[in-house]
Amino acid sequence: MKDGIYLIEMGKRIRAIRKAKGIPIQKAAVMSGTYKSSLSDIETGKMNVKILALKRIADVLEVDVKDFL
Repeated sequence: MKDGIYLIEMGKRIRAIRKAKGIPIQKAAVMSGTYKSSLSDIETGKMNVKILALKRIADVLEVDVKDFL
């Protein structure tokens, strides 16, 4: 799988989990220590993200990072 497609698919999973839990993007961003625009870019596959940032997002969503992969 090409890198760009991988980022898009991972972002879709993050967004789906966040929405399923009813957490607004602004709240998830604040709780994970990032900006709303950055989280949006992650969810749309526009931004490559460091593993520790993924861990913070996973912690907010109460899932394991592997659920995004």
